[in-house]
Amino acid sequence: MVVSRRGFLATSAAASGFCSTATLFPGLSRITAAEARLPDGIVRLRPEIEPLVQFIETTERGRLLEEIGVRIRNGLSYRELLAALLLAGVRNVEPRPAVGFKFHAVLVVNSAHLASEAAPDTDRWLPILWALDEFKSSQAKDVQEGNWTMSPVDESRVPAGAALRADFHQAMQVWDAGLADVAAAGVARQLDAGATLDLFAEYAARDFRSIGHKPIYLANAWRTLQTIGWEHSEPILRSLAYALLNHNGEPNPAKSDLVADRSWKVNRELSQGVRSDWEHGRVDDGAVRELVTTLHTCTATEASQAVVSQLNAGLGAQSIYNALHLAAGELLMRQPGIVSLHASTTTNALRFLFEHVSASSTRLALLLQNAAFLPQFRESMKSRGAVGADRILELSAAENAAGISLESIFAETGRSRLTAGRQVLSWLSAGNSSQQLTDAARRMIFLKGNDSHDYKFSSAVLEDSLKLSPEYQHRFLAASSWLLKGSSQPTNSLVDRIRAALG
Repeated sequence: MVVSRRGFLATSAAASGFCSTATLFPGLSRITAAEARLPDGIVRLRPEIEPLVQFIETTERGRLLEEIGVRIRNGLSYRELLAALLLAGVRNVEPRPAVGFKFHAVLVVNSAHLASEAAPDTDRWLPILWALDEFKSSQAKDVQEGNWTMSPVDESRVPAGAALRADFHQAMQVWDAGLADVAAAGVARQLDAGATLDLFAEYAARDFRSIGHKPIYLANAWRTLQTIGWEHSEPILRSLAYALLNHNGEPNPAKSDLVADRSWKVNRELSQGVRSDWEHGRVDDGAVRELVTTLHTCTATEASQAVVSQLNAGLGAQSIYNALHLAAGELLMRQPGIVSLHASTTTNALRFLFEHVSASSTRLALLLQNAAFLPQFRESMKSRGAVGADRILELSAAENAAGISLESIFAETGRSRLTAGRQVLSWLSAGNSSQQLTDAARRMIFLKGNDSHDYKFSSAVLEDSLKLSPEYQHRFLAASSWLLKGSSQPTNSLVDRIRAALG
């Protein structure tokens, strides 16, 4: 699936001023049909979206927001831009050597979309246009790292009919990227969205490589496809299969016993001992607290064993997820940073997959892997410095709740994490609206966010806060404030540029 982009850019350079008609987009230069034609060796997208994707690919970063602003004012829809942005990412940014770093241009698209959905009308374009600029940055990094571009699929090898599912499973089980590529194309052409999610979800969380980005990619890509349309799925599923099989610098996992794969092997055995009606359990406060306490120090295997014990004791998935979300939030308090952040975003992705796959066995596997991942995140944090002993269940509310306001909370957010967290807990415990808090938090991301993780993290935790049982929601939001943005932090310079571009 690798081909040089250099020839593509050379061929299409003049397309940076592409427009459908001179009257619709005044001031943009004309190009010929020959200039717009893709060279051989580049995957072609659907004809209705290809010109816009090329425009995004070939327009200089310093002009793109302004040029897109012209198109928006002349009728370019949000859905069209969202589709083109995701497709430009999967065609131009390789999910190797890790499903992260430059590839965040793809991973962040759904997070930006969720932020746009929740934004007031006046701010709705800000997240997606920020993500557009992020793509141009990642595109440049990809050129530096090897100049990768997705190639056309080998049509002669695309499976059909009864062979399709077998070929896909075979490819994923033996870690064969070539076979997976053609199988993914076949899946896009022959299966519906639900069946596709079921297939990919069996492999998205089987290893701990790339600190959770594999299930994040599956959840985010599938969710975005539900908005832009399944007709755009083929290149996205090909990119996804390629990403899930990433094991850069390691021997074939199918033939090796590697650390990143061991929890999956352990959990396959543990799952055999889970009661058959495990999906019909109760929520128990004592059990939630017990599991959060266990996750503070336990190993990955002990985490999975604890979940199995609770399931067999009649505890339900809601009880387990209350604990997993709280434990992920606790990691933020213990060491706020990139690794603990991914504990939250990975838990968000795994829970989404859990809620949307159809097979009970896959749901159980995702739940056990989520539990096993949290101690692995904690161990990974040690390479980045000391890991504190903070406990989310012991976080105390600030005194004098009457003097706390949203303004005071976000004045402390990003400046004094503990103070902000205690104020959040106090303010919410006093009966104030969690919706007001999350709306204000999103607004801060729009204004202050300057990294893809700002959008990924905020979209994940603000969404997850609504899924916790009410008695835990306040603590989870309080812990999340350790990495949210505050009013004292500098405003992103892109904000004014985007607003100017939109007139």
